[in-house]
Amino acid sequence: MRKRVFTFRNISNVLFFGVILLVLFNPATKVFFIQSLMKIGLFQPDISVDKAKGDAVPDMVFSDIHGKTISLSSLKGKVVFINFWATWCPPCRAEMPGISQLHQQLASQKNIVFIMIDADDFSKGAEAFVSQHHYSLPLYKLSASVPQDIFNGTLPTTVIIDQQGNMIFHHEGIADYSNSKFQSYLVKLANQ
Repeated sequence: MRKRVFTFRNISNVLFFGVILLVLFNPATKVFFIQSLMKIGLFQPDISVDKAKGDAVPDMVFSDIHGKTISLSSLKGKVVFINFWATWCPPCRAEMPGISQLHQQLASQKNIVFIMIDADDFSKGAEAFVSQHHYSLPLYKLSASVPQDIFNGTLPTTVIIDQQGNMIFHHEGIADYSNSKFQSYLVKLANQ
């Protein structure tokens, strides 16, 4: 008796492993898969930890794509949202729409500043990537070294610095920053 090769089980196994291989080796598929998981509520940033008296952050200087510099000391009195990312990083690319949405929703909040730091110093086409996806995010690169407790090389990494210059939020890895709880968290910080 001959065994049938094209059974439902065999076909479904091949399709399943094909999807797994696509997610593992195709960046665009990986981004789509991560964003799908974000839409069902995974990867929410943990703002439940109260770091109201966070660690003081030393002054850091960043340069935008035109060479204009900005320092953290010049932003005292404002809440600073800093995200370290790269164009080649699928989790970074997956969380970018949520950060862009948060940035747009908080555009009227003059006490909240967004700094998107390209870990590749614009060498991989960060400006083209942001433009292609219609994100209106302010791009910067590091002008000096950053302390390890703020950024140790893990991408993406997001840090929030309060109005007094203290780090009150630090998250390594992907997160969905577009949710209303996180938006309210930033607005509350800005209005203190």
